[in-house]
Amino acid sequence: MLITPTVRAILPLLVALLAAPRSSAQDHEHGVAASAVAPTQAQQAFALLKSLSGGWRGSVVEPTTKLNVAMDVTLRVTSRGNALVHEMKSAEATDNPVKNDHPVTMMYLDAGRLLLTHYCDAGNRPRMIASVSPDGKQIDFDFVDLTGPTDHGHMQHVRFTIMDANHHREEWTYAMPDGRANTGHFELQRVSDVATVSAK
Repeated sequence: MLITPTVRAILPLLVALLAAPRSSAQDHEHGVAASAVAPTQAQQAFALLKSLSGGWRGSVVEPTTKLNVAMDVTLRVTSRGNALVHEMKSAEATDNPVKNDHPVTMMYLDAGRLLLTHYCDAGNRPRMIASVSPDGKQIDFDFVDLTGPTDHGHMQHVRFTIMDANHHREEWTYAMPDGRANTGHFELQRVSDVATVSAK
């Protein structure tokens, strides 16, 4: 085949144009694969919290009375793994949702963030966003906003510290109406791999 000067001049351009889409597609495929195998910090934190699924028991010093109270805590993965339900109540309390405290908290991923919504016995629903310590074992949820009344105060901060598969600590900080903050420190030990709280 005879290559004319005109063909010789445009040949490098044709080669470049034909090669560019293939290279771009390969780069895109590699980028998608890389992101699929490298979970974000929020995804890693969510996976760690989901590993706490089960029943837990421990004690907390009640911030106002200073009494040591036995507590039951459950964490349950639900919604096809897209949400984590956290429930807590006094170990001595009956399962009476009208008479006794039994707050429910939901944790979930949203737009690359790990969020928490706390359905409080005070009648409000604060939202918080997670940050993770450098070693990945401490997850802090900081207040973002809330809906509902605040005349009795609201939860404003939650911290989970994972020691091992059977021990973790929870710290729940409540903002009082006068601005004071009370923190309950829960030292918890796993009692079951199943997230149930027995009725009394």
